[in-house]
Amino acid sequence: MIEIAHLHHRFGNRVVLEDLSLAVPDGQCYGILGPNGSGKSTLIHLLATILPVQSGTVKVAGYELPRQADGVRRSIGVVFQTNTLDKKLTVMENLELQGHLFVLRGEALRCRIEELCERLGLTDRPNELVQTLSGGLRRRVELAKALLHQPRVLLLDEACSNLDPAARRSWLDYLFELKEQLQLTVILATHLLDEAERCDQLVLLHRGRIVLQGTPASLKRRVSGDVVMVESAAPAALAETLQARFGLAPQLVDGMVRVEVPEGHRLVPQLVEAFPGHIQAVHVRKPTLEDVFLRETGVQLC
Repeated sequence: MIEIAHLHHRFGNRVVLEDLSLAVPDGQCYGILGPNGSGKSTLIHLLATILPVQSGTVKVAGYELPRQADGVRRSIGVVFQTNTLDKKLTVMENLELQGHLFVLRGEALRCRIEELCERLGLTDRPNELVQTLSGGLRRRVELAKALLHQPRVLLLDEACSNLDPAARRSWLDYLFELKEQLQLTVILATHLLDEAERCDQLVLLHRGRIVLQGTPASLKRRVSGDVVMVESAAPAALAETLQARFGLAPQLVDGMVRVEVPEGHRLVPQLVEAFPGHIQAVHVRKPTLEDVFLRETGVQLC
């Protein structure tokens, strides 16, 4: 459904994507996980035909860019982080306008709008002005707009990163239900862990390069054991001593010392005994995708 081979992209002298290759099967959701500046939005913009392909090959829904860009545009729906709705229009008017852009008219358009409003919990909203809707409802209208012309591929660029956790969870529920019902192929660019966890496959993107790919569960298994975060008044000195005395590989993260160890709870009394008066707090937890990214790149997601 989506095939990318040896894709390179530059803005002037700055390399944004470097030798990126990726194959996304039909009906799968692939998450592109990385911090700001990693190249996520550039990749989405290339797939959406907003940016030109400079080097490499890109096929979307069987159409090759740039030669068959019109076919790609008919096959994709896109939801950006920024608002694309006209706030002065109603929900219905926004969707009708989008339908007209794809030459949808009359009864066919009305039925399609009704269907999407029902699927997205918007049946009582068509005549409401967009400016009166909550952020979560506006995002649902954006999703309806992207799906109006029945695309095979859905591209999401930080599509719900501005929502609070509860609204984001609700939006994701609608998204993944529609993915299954409509057999959509989805590319979801994000820096948020709760979004990434729900993807079928994840691609970790750092400085325009793919550093890892796999299921969320398989990626987290790359971090062995537990993650131990140690608070100390002198974290740098503590990190050096941990490496020398315990043979660990500590990292400094947000003013704390981070180490990966099997059975992290067993390390806690050893730390307290070895550094009396120097340990302020110790936190032991299971690894997250943030830990995987940090381990592989040395950079935090946020």
